Amino acid sequence: MTNVAGLSQRHLVRRGLWLEYATLGWNVVGAAIVLGAAWTAHSIALAGFGLDSLIEIFASVVVVWQLKGSATEEREYRAMRLIGAAFFALALYVLAQSGYTLLGAARPAVSFVGIAWLTLTVVAMVLLAFGKRRTGEALDNPVLRTEAHVTMVDAYLAGAVLVGLALNAIAGWWWADPLAGLVIVYYGVKEGLQAWRR
Repeated sequence: MTNVAGLSQRHLVRRGLWLEYATLGWNVVGAAIVLGAAWTAHSIALAGFGLDSLIEIFASVVVVWQLKGSATEEREYRAMRLIGAAFFALALYVLAQSGYTLLGAARPAVSFVGIAWLTLTVVAMVLLAFGKRRTGEALDNPVLRTEAHVTMVDAYLAGAVLVGLALNAIAGWWWADPLAGLVIVYYGVKEGLQAWRR
């Protein structure tokens, strides 16, 4: 079976898998870098983004599972519930830590490593989301199209955290870091509800 672009179903599935493996690799490396930078700088926003990367790794594994045709409907249901629960836990953690930091006026240090990695992440996630969306449309695969949306949201999230870190570094606005963490709270609740309902 060939689509309008002349690409076979098998080729498109391979391309979808490659995009998911690239996302997985990026998030595995990124989680280690970001969580290390968060620990060093005492940054709530970076910690939240690093934990979000761990959830995204799990979500990508679910999509790979589905593209390989090895996921049953029941297993996908359980996986989506686990992803939803993980997002809720992320939102609660970041909310508590952001509140503690704001009330205690704990000033995070500047993280140039975090700023550099998040800048690269914004670019990488936009490119990966574009590739997933095109491949998902060509395959008429709703799971891959949904994952493309999640990857684009990841780019927005990286951008929001990047703004908080940059304001802390450039203007000394220490409170921008925990406020950027609150963006992750909103995202965690929203994505958690969507995953739970699926």
